[in-house]
Amino acid sequence: MGANQTFSIASIPADGVGKEVVAAGRRVLDALAEHSNGKFAFDWTEFPWGSEYYARTGQMMDPKGLEALKDFDAIYFGAVGWENVPDHISLWGLRLNITQNFDQWANIRPVKFLPGVQSPLRKADNTELDWVVVRENSEGEYAGLGGRNLSGRGPGNEVALQTALFTEKGCERIMRFAFDLARTRTVKKVSSVTKSNAQQYGMVLWDEVFNRVALDYPDVQTESVLVDAMSAKFILKPEDLSVVVASNLNADILSDLGSALAGSLGLAASANLNPERRFPSMFEPVHGSAPDIAGQGISNPIGAIASAALMLDHFGLHEEARRVEAAIEAATGSGHLTRDVGGQATTQDVTEAIVKALTLAPAAV
Repeated sequence: MGANQTFSIASIPADGVGKEVVAAGRRVLDALAEHSNGKFAFDWTEFPWGSEYYARTGQMMDPKGLEALKDFDAIYFGAVGWENVPDHISLWGLRLNITQNFDQWANIRPVKFLPGVQSPLRKADNTELDWVVVRENSEGEYAGLGGRNLSGRGPGNEVALQTALFTEKGCERIMRFAFDLARTRTVKKVSSVTKSNAQQYGMVLWDEVFNRVALDYPDVQTESVLVDAMSAKFILKPEDLSVVVASNLNADILSDLGSALAGSLGLAASANLNPERRFPSMFEPVHGSAPDIAGQGISNPIGAIASAALMLDHFGLHEEARRVEAAIEAATGSGHLTRDVGGQATTQDVTEAIVKALTLAPAAV
Protein backbone atom coordinates (compact mmCIF):
# COMPACT_ATOMS: atom_id res chain seq x y z
CA MET A 1 0.00 0.00 0.00
CA GLY A 2 1.39 3.40 -0.94
CA ALA A 3 1.69 6.23 1.55
CA ASN A 4 -1.12 8.76 1.74
CA GLN A 5 1.47 11.53 1.81
CA THR A 6 5.15 11.50 0.88
CA PHE A 7 7.44 14.26 2.15
CA SER A 8 10.52 15.07 0.08
CA ILE A 9 13.50 15.91 2.29
CA ALA A 10 16.94 17.15 1.30
CA SER A 11 19.54 15.57 3.57
CA ILE A 12 22.80 17.49 4.10
CA PRO A 13 24.92 15.60 6.66
CA ALA A 14 27.92 17.88 5.91
CA ASP A 15 30.83 17.42 8.32
CA GLY A 16 32.07 15.35 11.24
CA VAL A 17 29.40 13.91 13.52
CA GLY A 18 26.77 15.52 11.31
CA LYS A 19 26.96 12.41 9.14
CA GLU A 20 26.35 10.10 12.09
CA VAL A 21 23.46 12.00 13.67
CA VAL A 22 21.65 12.64 10.38
CA ALA A 23 21.80 8.90 9.69
CA ALA A 24 20.33 8.32 13.16
CA GLY A 25 17.52 10.79 12.58
CA ARG A 26 16.69 9.25 9.24
CA ARG A 27 16.58 5.82 10.86
CA VAL A 28 14.03 7.06 13.39
CA LEU A 29 11.88 8.86 10.84
CA ASP A 30 11.86 5.90 8.48
CA ALA A 31 10.86 3.58 11.35
CA LEU A 32 8.06 5.98 12.23
CA ALA A 33 6.83 6.01 8.64
CA GLU A 34 7.07 2.22 8.40
CA HIS A 35 4.69 1.90 11.37
CA SER A 36 2.29 4.65 10.26
CA ASN A 37 -0.18 2.28 8.58
CA GLY A 38 0.57 3.95 5.27
CA LYS A 39 -0.25 7.44 6.52
CA PHE A 40 3.02 9.00 5.31
CA ALA A 41 6.49 8.29 3.95
CA PHE A 42 9.75 10.14 3.42
CA ASP A 43 11.61 10.52 0.14
CA TRP A 44 15.25 11.35 0.89
CA THR A 45 17.78 13.04 -1.40
CA GLU A 46 21.28 13.39 0.03
CA PHE A 47 23.64 16.19 -0.98
CA PRO A 48 27.43 15.83 -0.46
CA TRP A 49 28.15 19.44 0.44
CA GLY A 50 30.48 20.46 3.23
CA SER A 51 34.19 20.68 3.96
CA GLU A 52 35.10 17.57 1.94
CA TYR A 53 33.23 19.04 -1.00
CA TYR A 54 35.17 22.29 -0.43
CA ALA A 55 38.48 20.41 -0.57
CA ARG A 56 37.52 19.06 -4.00
CA THR A 57 35.83 22.12 -5.49
CA GLY A 58 36.82 25.20 -3.50
CA GLN A 59 33.15 25.77 -2.60
CA MET A 60 31.03 24.63 0.32
CA MET A 61 28.05 23.81 -1.89
CA ASP A 62 27.17 23.64 -5.55
CA PRO A 63 26.64 27.13 -7.06
CA LYS A 64 23.21 25.89 -8.18
CA GLY A 65 22.52 24.30 -4.82
CA LEU A 66 19.84 26.74 -3.71
CA GLU A 67 17.92 26.10 -6.90
CA ALA A 68 18.22 22.37 -6.25
CA LEU A 69 16.89 22.75 -2.70
CA LYS A 70 14.01 25.15 -3.19
CA ASP A 71 11.33 22.59 -4.10
CA PHE A 72 11.90 20.18 -1.21
CA ASP A 73 9.43 20.03 1.65
CA ALA A 74 12.24 20.42 4.18
CA ILE A 75 16.00 20.27 4.68
CA TYR A 76 17.61 18.00 7.29
CA PHE A 77 21.06 19.31 8.20
CA GLY A 78 23.90 17.81 10.22
CA ALA A 79 26.80 20.07 11.19
CA VAL A 80 29.36 22.15 9.36
CA GLY A 81 33.02 22.86 10.01
CA TRP A 82 36.40 21.19 9.67
CA GLU A 83 40.06 22.12 10.03
CA ASN A 84 40.62 22.49 6.29
CA VAL A 85 38.15 25.40 6.04
CA PRO A 86 38.11 28.60 8.13
CA ASP A 87 34.95 28.67 10.23
CA HIS A 88 33.55 31.86 8.72
CA ILE A 89 33.89 30.38 5.23
CA SER A 90 32.28 27.05 6.10
CA LEU A 91 29.39 28.70 7.96
CA TRP A 92 28.63 31.41 5.41
CA GLY A 93 29.29 29.09 2.50
CA LEU A 94 26.72 26.49 3.51
CA ARG A 95 24.44 26.90 6.52
CA LEU A 96 24.03 30.68 6.46
CA ASN A 97 23.88 30.60 2.67
CA ILE A 98 20.74 28.51 3.03
CA THR A 99 19.11 30.28 5.99
CA GLN A 100 19.67 33.76 4.55
CA ASN A 101 18.60 33.05 0.98
CA PHE A 102 15.57 31.02 2.04
CA ASP A 103 14.54 33.71 4.55
CA GLN A 104 14.42 31.22 7.40
CA TRP A 105 13.91 34.08 9.79
CA ALA A 106 12.49 32.20 12.80
CA ASN A 107 14.86 29.88 14.64
CA ILE A 108 13.36 27.95 17.54
CA ARG A 109 15.49 26.12 20.09
CA PRO A 110 13.62 24.26 22.84
CA VAL A 111 15.40 23.66 26.15
CA LYS A 112 14.40 20.16 27.29
CA PHE A 113 15.35 18.46 30.56
CA LEU A 114 15.24 14.71 29.93
CA PRO A 115 14.74 11.88 32.43
CA GLY A 116 17.95 10.07 33.27
CA VAL A 117 20.14 13.02 32.22
CA GLN A 118 21.73 14.83 35.13
CA SER A 119 21.66 18.60 34.81
CA PRO A 120 24.46 20.68 36.33
CA LEU A 121 21.63 22.90 37.57
CA ARG A 122 20.59 21.73 41.04
CA LYS A 123 17.17 23.33 40.66
CA ALA A 124 16.40 20.90 37.85
CA ASP A 125 16.27 18.03 40.36
CA ASN A 126 12.96 19.15 41.86
CA THR A 127 11.58 21.88 39.57
CA GLU A 128 9.76 21.41 36.28
CA LEU A 129 11.72 23.37 33.70
CA ASP A 130 10.75 23.78 30.05
CA TRP A 131 11.34 26.82 27.90
CA VAL A 132 12.08 27.69 24.29
CA VAL A 133 14.40 30.28 22.81
CA VAL A 134 13.07 32.08 19.73
CA ARG A 135 15.94 33.50 17.71
CA GLU A 136 15.70 36.20 15.06
CA ASN A 137 17.52 34.35 12.31
CA SER A 138 17.84 36.73 9.37
CA GLU A 139 19.49 39.96 10.51
CA GLY A 140 20.80 41.39 13.78
CA GLU A 141 24.47 40.71 14.45
CA TYR A 142 24.68 38.03 11.73
CA ALA A 143 23.50 40.22 8.86
CA GLY A 144 26.94 39.99 7.24
CA LEU A 145 27.30 43.76 6.80
CA GLY A 146 30.73 45.32 7.14
CA GLY A 147 34.22 44.90 5.80
CA ARG A 148 37.97 45.11 6.36
CA ASN A 149 40.00 48.04 5.08
CA LEU A 150 43.20 50.06 5.38
CA SER A 151 45.52 47.02 5.36
CA GLY A 152 47.84 49.12 3.23
CA ARG A 153 48.75 51.11 6.32
CA GLY A 154 50.81 48.17 7.48
CA PRO A 155 50.66 45.61 10.29
CA GLY A 156 48.49 46.62 13.20
CA ASN A 157 46.60 49.32 11.32
CA GLU A 158 43.83 47.40 9.54
CA VAL A 159 40.22 48.28 10.41
CA ALA A 160 37.29 45.86 10.55
CA LEU A 161 33.64 46.92 10.75
CA GLN A 162 30.82 44.52 11.63
CA THR A 163 27.41 46.18 11.49
CA ALA A 164 24.37 44.74 13.24
CA LEU A 165 21.15 45.28 11.31
CA PHE A 166 17.82 45.80 13.07
CA THR A 167 14.76 46.52 10.99
CA GLU A 168 11.27 47.23 12.25
CA LYS A 169 9.93 44.46 10.02
CA GLY A 170 12.50 41.95 11.23
CA CYS A 171 11.88 42.74 14.88
CA GLU A 172 8.10 42.70 14.56
CA ARG A 173 7.76 39.42 12.74
CA ILE A 174 9.97 37.47 15.17
CA MET A 175 8.18 39.01 18.15
CA ARG A 176 4.73 38.14 16.81
CA PHE A 177 6.02 34.63 16.18
CA ALA A 178 7.14 34.44 19.82
CA PHE A 179 3.82 35.75 21.14
CA ASP A 180 1.84 33.34 18.97
CA LEU A 181 3.99 30.49 20.26
CA ALA A 182 3.49 31.62 23.86
CA ARG A 183 -0.27 31.42 23.39
CA THR A 184 0.07 27.68 22.71
CA ARG A 185 1.98 27.00 25.94
CA THR A 186 0.82 26.37 29.49
CA VAL A 187 2.66 29.45 30.72
CA LYS A 188 1.78 32.31 28.39
CA LYS A 189 4.77 34.58 28.77
CA VAL A 190 7.35 36.18 26.47
CA SER A 191 10.69 37.42 27.78
CA SER A 192 12.46 39.86 25.47
CA VAL A 193 16.26 39.96 25.63
CA THR A 194 17.83 43.36 25.05
CA LYS A 195 20.96 45.43 25.58
CA SER A 196 19.48 48.84 24.87
CA ASN A 197 21.39 50.48 27.70
CA ALA A 198 24.57 50.10 25.65
CA GLN A 199 23.27 49.67 22.07
CA GLN A 200 21.20 52.81 21.80
CA TYR A 201 20.01 52.42 18.22
CA GLY A 202 19.33 48.84 17.16
CA MET A 203 18.28 47.52 20.54
CA VAL A 204 16.21 50.57 21.39
CA LEU A 205 14.28 49.90 18.18
CA TRP A 206 13.97 46.27 19.34
CA ASP A 207 12.51 47.42 22.68
CA GLU A 208 10.09 49.84 21.07
CA VAL A 209 8.75 47.23 18.67
CA PHE A 210 8.39 44.71 21.50
CA ASN A 211 6.36 47.15 23.59
CA ARG A 212 4.12 47.94 20.62
CA VAL A 213 3.55 44.31 19.62
CA ALA A 214 2.82 43.32 23.23
CA LEU A 215 -0.28 45.55 23.17
CA ASP A 216 -1.86 43.14 20.70
CA TYR A 217 -1.40 40.22 23.11
CA PRO A 218 -2.99 41.31 26.41
CA ASP A 219 -3.36 37.67 27.45
CA VAL A 220 0.42 37.09 27.39
CA GLN A 221 2.74 38.17 30.20
CA THR A 222 5.84 40.11 29.17
CA GLU A 223 9.17 41.21 30.50
CA SER A 224 12.24 42.88 29.02
CA VAL A 225 15.58 41.72 30.42
CA LEU A 226 19.14 42.81 29.64
CA VAL A 227 21.13 39.97 28.10
CA ASP A 228 23.61 39.76 30.97
CA ALA A 229 20.78 39.60 33.49
CA MET A 230 19.04 36.98 31.34
CA SER A 231 22.20 34.84 31.42
CA ALA A 232 21.97 34.91 35.20
CA LYS A 233 18.23 34.23 35.09
CA PHE A 234 18.78 31.07 33.04
CA ILE A 235 20.68 29.72 36.03
CA LEU A 236 19.01 31.36 39.03
CA LYS A 237 15.33 31.53 38.01
CA PRO A 238 14.79 29.26 34.99
CA GLU A 239 11.33 28.30 36.27
CA ASP A 240 10.27 31.85 35.39
CA LEU A 241 10.88 31.28 31.65
CA SER A 242 8.52 30.12 28.91
CA VAL A 243 9.31 31.82 25.58
CA VAL A 244 12.51 33.84 25.30
CA VAL A 245 12.84 36.02 22.19
CA ALA A 246 16.21 37.50 21.30
CA SER A 247 18.36 38.81 18.49
CA ASN A 248 20.51 36.54 16.34
CA LEU A 249 23.66 36.64 18.47
CA ASN A 250 22.04 36.89 21.91
CA ALA A 251 19.72 33.96 21.21
CA ASP A 252 22.56 31.89 19.79
CA ILE A 253 24.56 32.27 22.99
CA LEU A 254 21.63 31.91 25.40
CA SER A 255 20.27 28.80 23.69
CA ASP A 256 23.66 27.11 24.03
CA LEU A 257 23.63 28.01 27.71
CA GLY A 258 20.16 26.51 28.04
CA SER A 259 21.26 23.29 26.36
CA ALA A 260 24.31 23.04 28.61
CA LEU A 261 22.04 23.45 31.63
CA ALA A 262 19.87 20.61 30.30
CA GLY A 263 22.96 18.41 30.25
CA SER A 264 24.70 18.70 26.89
CA LEU A 265 24.70 20.53 23.57
CA GLY A 266 24.21 17.08 22.10
CA LEU A 267 20.60 17.18 23.30
CA ALA A 268 19.69 20.46 21.62
CA ALA A 269 17.34 20.63 18.65
CA SER A 270 16.53 23.55 16.38
CA ALA A 271 14.33 24.56 13.48
CA ASN A 272 15.14 27.29 10.95
CA LEU A 273 11.71 28.26 9.70
CA ASN A 274 10.38 30.19 6.76
CA PRO A 275 6.90 30.56 8.29
CA GLU A 276 5.36 31.79 5.03
CA ARG A 277 6.55 28.54 3.39
CA ARG A 278 7.87 30.33 0.32
CA PHE A 279 11.02 28.23 0.82
CA PRO A 280 11.75 24.96 2.61
CA SER A 281 12.61 25.17 6.31
CA MET A 282 15.74 23.51 7.71
CA PHE A 283 16.07 21.34 10.81
CA GLU A 284 19.37 20.68 12.57
CA PRO A 285 20.93 19.83 15.92
CA VAL A 286 22.64 22.74 17.66
CA HIS A 287 25.96 21.00 18.29
CA GLY A 288 28.89 21.42 15.92
CA SER A 289 30.82 18.90 13.85
CA ALA A 290 32.89 17.72 16.87
CA PRO A 291 36.09 16.66 15.06
CA ASP A 292 37.46 15.17 18.29
CA ILE A 293 34.87 12.36 18.31
CA ALA A 294 33.81 12.19 14.66
CA GLY A 295 33.82 8.69 13.23
CA GLN A 296 33.95 6.96 16.61
CA GLY A 297 30.23 6.21 16.80
CA ILE A 298 29.81 7.89 20.18
CA SER A 299 28.11 11.17 19.21
CA ASN A 300 24.78 11.99 20.79
CA PRO A 301 21.98 11.60 18.21
CA ILE A 302 19.25 13.09 20.40
CA GLY A 303 19.66 16.68 19.16
CA ALA A 304 19.23 15.51 15.57
CA ILE A 305 16.31 13.20 16.42
CA ALA A 306 14.57 15.94 18.41
CA SER A 307 15.10 18.23 15.41
CA ALA A 308 13.34 15.59 13.32
CA ALA A 309 10.40 15.89 15.74
CA LEU A 310 10.31 19.62 15.04
CA MET A 311 10.23 18.78 11.33
CA LEU A 312 7.24 16.50 11.94
CA ASP A 313 5.46 19.41 13.64
CA HIS A 314 6.24 21.52 10.57
CA PHE A 315 4.56 18.86 8.42
CA GLY A 316 1.48 18.93 10.64
CA LEU A 317 2.28 15.50 12.11
CA HIS A 318 1.92 16.70 15.69
CA GLU A 319 0.96 13.39 17.27
CA GLU A 320 3.92 11.70 15.59
CA ALA A 321 6.24 14.46 16.84
CA ARG A 322 5.03 13.84 20.41
CA ARG A 323 5.65 10.11 19.95
CA VAL A 324 9.26 10.77 18.92
CA GLU A 325 9.76 13.03 21.92
CA ALA A 326 8.23 10.39 24.20
CA ALA A 327 10.54 7.75 22.71
CA ILE A 328 13.54 9.97 23.42
CA GLU A 329 12.43 10.29 27.04
CA ALA A 330 11.90 6.54 27.28
CA ALA A 331 15.41 5.88 25.99
CA THR A 332 17.17 8.32 28.30
CA GLY A 333 14.98 7.33 31.24
CA SER A 334 16.01 3.69 30.79
CA GLY A 335 19.70 4.61 30.88
CA HIS A 336 20.60 4.76 27.18
CA LEU A 337 23.02 7.67 27.42
CA THR A 338 26.04 8.66 25.38
CA ARG A 339 29.30 9.80 26.98
CA ASP A 340 28.51 13.51 26.88
CA VAL A 341 25.68 12.91 29.35
CA GLY A 342 27.52 10.44 31.57
CA GLY A 343 26.77 7.14 29.84
CA GLN A 344 28.64 4.63 27.71
CA ALA A 345 26.09 4.00 24.96
CA THR A 346 27.03 4.40 21.32
CA THR A 347 25.17 6.50 18.78
CA GLN A 348 23.60 3.32 17.43
CA ASP A 349 22.63 2.10 20.92
CA VAL A 350 20.67 5.27 21.65
CA THR A 351 19.13 5.37 18.18
CA GLU A 352 17.90 1.78 18.39
CA ALA A 353 16.54 2.36 21.91
CA ILE A 354 14.50 5.26 20.55
CA VAL A 355 13.31 3.21 17.57
CA LYS A 356 12.29 0.38 19.92
CA ALA A 357 10.36 2.73 22.19
CA LEU A 358 8.77 4.35 19.16
CA THR A 359 7.63 1.15 17.48
CA LEU A 360 6.24 -0.26 20.73
CA ALA A 361 3.94 2.72 21.05
CA PRO A 362 0.60 2.53 19.20
CA ALA A 363 0.58 4.19 15.80
CA ALA A 364 -1.93 6.88 14.91
CA VAL A 365 -4.77 5.69 12.70
